[in-house]
Amino acid sequence: MRSILSLFDRKKKNSPKVNYIKLDETDSTSTYISQHLVEIEAERADLVVVSTEFQTAGRGQGTNRWESERGKNLLFSILCHPVWVPLHAQFLISEALALTLHDVLSQYTEGITIKWPNDIYLNDKKISGTIIENNLSQGHIRNCIIGTGIDVNQRAFHSDAPNPVSLYQILGKETDREALLKKIVEVFQSYLLDLRNGNYEKIVSLYTSYLYRGHGYFKYRDKDGEFEAAMVEVEDDGHLILHDREGHIRSYAFKEVEFVLFP
Repeated sequence: MRSILSLFDRKKKNSPKVNYIKLDETDSTSTYISQHLVEIEAERADLVVVSTEFQTAGRGQGTNRWESERGKNLLFSILCHPVWVPLHAQFLISEALALTLHDVLSQYTEGITIKWPNDIYLNDKKISGTIIENNLSQGHIRNCIIGTGIDVNQRAFHSDAPNPVSLYQILGKETDREALLKKIVEVFQSYLLDLRNGNYEKIVSLYTSYLYRGHGYFKYRDKDGEFEAAMVEVEDDGHLILHDREGHIRSYAFKEVEFVLFP
């Protein structure tokens, strides 16, 4: 069973329409959107937010799986249509979502950073991960599906994930997940408006300022082994540019390099 709630602020002209779809269980909220895209788009909402109590096949980057106890965490996907974002700068959407999660979670605790490309960290522990899928048509981004998991009220983790952490473990109390989701949607809408208005420098500057290990030399690992490097920048297409101890500039796409978190 599902319930659909449409939030529409009639006090503001042209205010975005947001449809919320809440599921008890699904394989993946992003997969649900893909499989029901025609039905969902018939609602003609600006944003569609699908959340669930439990995912049977929650996805991480690559072949990774997302561990989440039923009814404890925030598992959701957002469907939007950022046709005004240039194809060569698609990574701006990832930056906007990462900034959204940073800003909202920072209302609950200090020490929140963005680990390239879009994981959210508290110190050296991961509290949130996101996967973004863009569907292109005629030189534009027709559909963007953003799938996010946030560890909210889970008290213990049992998978072999090296560094998960939840808000409950940080705060010692449970957090209202629906209120958290609504805050995320509201802040994300404001960053989407920045993108629509061409405020790209604002997005890039904020994203860069909140990067995990954004200053100084740290250990990384690529296909050739470990090395120490400092971040130089994140390019428009999302490539991470590093400067190693030997003075070489290195460029990496997603999954081509990883942080060495623990000795």
